[in-house]
Amino acid sequence: MLTHENLFSLEQYARVRNEFRAKVMAHKKLRIAPLGEHASLHFEDALTMQYQVQEMLRLERIFEPELIQEELDVYNPLIPDGRNWKATFMVEYPDVEERRAALSRLIGIEKAVWVQVADFARVSPIANEDLERETGSKTSAVHFLRFELTADMADAVKAGAAIRAGVDHPNYQAEITLAPEARDLLAADLA
Repeated sequence: MLTHENLFSLEQYARVRNEFRAKVMAHKKLRIAPLGEHASLHFEDALTMQYQVQEMLRLERIFEPELIQEELDVYNPLIPDGRNWKATFMVEYPDVEERRAALSRLIGIEKAVWVQVADFARVSPIANEDLERETGSKTSAVHFLRFELTADMADAVKAGAAIRAGVDHPNYQAEITLAPEARDLLAADLA
């Protein structure tokens, strides 16, 4: 959980932003699981959320303690907290018309995403706990997912077990085995 003490002041952040951003981007790159050509899972943690908060504070010029707390309250729920992973799932089509058509075909895709540790059962996500992100005619391009693991799954990950992720939707299928570096970072997220 991030607190005020974990954050740079606006003045401090202005001084360290370029270096901090480079560090976070390198960190984030290892935490992305590409799922086919048009989707990806971005596994979040305290560092990625600190960056989000810092950027929001910078952009909005927020320095009042109660407003900083509001930003922390928005982003803290996206930090893993024990035996789960939290991820931003993105559906990515550069062309606006292609994206619009795809989002209408992909209703429910956020519930079709899965992770799997070794030979354990696939884990489906708890999706969009903050708000509904689809209508009867289309889904959103961004979803927030939480994957709850059993104690045995968490122990297996910490012991070096492989992690797979994928999507099994009637209109979109993809699967990947995470690189060992990504697996190690996700293992570190577990209590």
